[in-house]
Amino acid sequence: METDIIKISHLNKRFGEVKAVNDLSFRVKKGELFAFLGVNGAGKSTTISILCGLLKKDSGTVLVNGIETDKASAQTKRMLGVVFQDSVLDKPLTVKENLMSRAALYGITGNAFDKRLQELVEILDFDEFLNRPVGKLSGGQRRRIDIARALLHRPEILILDEPTTGLDPQTRQLIWNVIEKLQKNENMTVFLTTHYMEEAANAGYVVILDKGSIAAEGTPFELKNDYVQDIVSVYGVSEDEIKSLNREYKKIRDGYQLKVRNTKEATRLIVEHQDLFTDYEVVKGGMDDVFLAVTGKKLGGER
Repeated sequence: METDIIKISHLNKRFGEVKAVNDLSFRVKKGELFAFLGVNGAGKSTTISILCGLLKKDSGTVLVNGIETDKASAQTKRMLGVVFQDSVLDKPLTVKENLMSRAALYGITGNAFDKRLQELVEILDFDEFLNRPVGKLSGGQRRRIDIARALLHRPEILILDEPTTGLDPQTRQLIWNVIEKLQKNENMTVFLTTHYMEEAANAGYVVILDKGSIAAEGTPFELKNDYVQDIVSVYGVSEDEIKSLNREYKKIRDGYQLKVRNTKEATRLIVEHQDLFTDYEVVKGGMDDVFLAVTGKKLGGER
């Protein structure tokens, strides 16, 4: 049976005249990859800060594993591992020194620390710069250590705030391999904010925020079906043949594109005109199209 590891109900937070979070309610299931999307100022960071116990809410409830975060902050904080958008590592200290000082806050010292450090080195592949000052690491290397720091105490929930922004494709892929491994091997819940829409497309559930409220939510498949059209590309046909379909079309380099409401309509169109559709492909609209349709704004990332 699936259980809700995070449950937020009627959450509100105001800064002066600005309502940063407005009657926000959603749930995150245990072991789920949950994507939390919105442009800057939509309320994502405020919600995360409240969830982590760094900011007091005005009203509403925030439960982590059934525990109210502002009533048992030490207990709930231990369930969370957080990777902030801006690194919180101490630049003059080495990687090992940074992780050792953080681990000590959780009582992880001596042999226990050495064992956990070795596990994280293997997961995130940072043995070659373990004794290098953090200030001399590349952005991608530093991000790996940020994640290692968040995983030291074996949290049940990993919160990733824009974890791959500005990273090269190789490092982005490494980080996603780690996320997938943690979900598979440890059933870890991952709470993700991202500007890369192909990352959001991998989520089990997506919430899109706009002006502090939920503008849309659902699985990527549900959101694509609800907010964007499928595209059918047809090759090896003449323009007269395309015109015979009595549909709007777009000329592309090697053929023509048609928009349809969903895959069911695409299938019906293809079956009814089998002689014409001998070389074709059907592509669902992307999560970037969903975001634009929902908010009227671009978030970026997916190609």
